[in-house]
Amino acid sequence: MVLRAVRYLTTLLVMISLGAGASGCVVVHAHQREHLAKRAMTNDRDPGEARFAQHATGSREGADGGTGQPGGGCGCN
Repeated sequence: MVLRAVRYLTTLLVMISLGAGASGCVVVHAHQREHLAKRAMTNDRDPGEARFAQHATGSREGADGGTGQPGGGCGCN
């Protein structure tokens, strides 16, 4: 009786694991990517703070991530 319960639980655990693992693989088509790139899909809690951090990093390092802000390298912008 105990062996049957252990087998049942093991089988159940394997099935749940396979189901959860298989559901994570998705193909995102080009026409669907526009929805994923929307601002509402970001994890930023405060967009203004993220923008300021990007500006500070760009000014400090003299390089920027394509946001259109010039980088001076000295932090005096």
